[in-house]
Amino acid sequence: MSNALKGKVALVTGGSRGLGAAIAAALAAEGADVAISYVASAEKAGAVVQELQKAGVRAVAIRSDQAEPSSARSLVDAVVSEFGRLDILVNNAAIAVQGTSVGDPDADTDQLDRQWQVNVLGVVATTRAAAAKLSDGGRIIFIGSAIATRTAFPGAADYTGTKAAIAGYAKGVGRDLGPRNITVNVVQPGIMPTDMAAAAAHNVPETVMDLHAIRRIATVEEVAATVCFLAGPNAGYISGAVLDVAGGYQI
Repeated sequence: MSNALKGKVALVTGGSRGLGAAIAAALAAEGADVAISYVASAEKAGAVVQELQKAGVRAVAIRSDQAEPSSARSLVDAVVSEFGRLDILVNNAAIAVQGTSVGDPDADTDQLDRQWQVNVLGVVATTRAAAAKLSDGGRIIFIGSAIATRTAFPGAADYTGTKAAIAGYAKGVGRDLGPRNITVNVVQPGIMPTDMAAAAAHNVPETVMDLHAIRRIATVEEVAATVCFLAGPNAGYISGAVLDVAGGYQI
């Protein structure tokens, strides 16, 4: 532990599993107190909190459904009430609905619409709520996806669209909050062994692997380390960046 983030408070949305849990652990390892949000599994969230506390930091799990943008303000208020401040927001929570091509008469449009609600409107609501509370010199980091700019397979138009929207939104937020020295960046992972992409991560076709300069998938720890760097003191002059952690995907 370097304690580079000691005294800072971070909120990681969707922090009860997968990449979110790895990001929370990386921030805690640098000394930050960490709040995570979760929707369904209080048990998993509680287990993550216990692991974070082993790093010697304060940690809490707060139930909040990002599909309901109206819940964003209460989530942020709960973090500030618990820790007294908010310095780092990691917009990680998202869902992936893929495999159905545009125009397919059997498409589950309700699920596709919910994906936009969670991945875009919910993220926007959380960002708006956090911006009012975030300390000057703070950090906002959005978790995007490498396929937002280079879609290599069909059936991902809506998911791709949500992540592309986030990349554009982040740049505008960075412009708005720059006068307060708040940096805003996007990390775009490639395929990872998370719950969201478990099947894809373990059955990557050779044709997809051929699109990568480094012929393996990412680890959640590699992506989390990138987020942690952007949250830290050495990244104070990086803002508006969209950084791929994707093994040279389609370079």
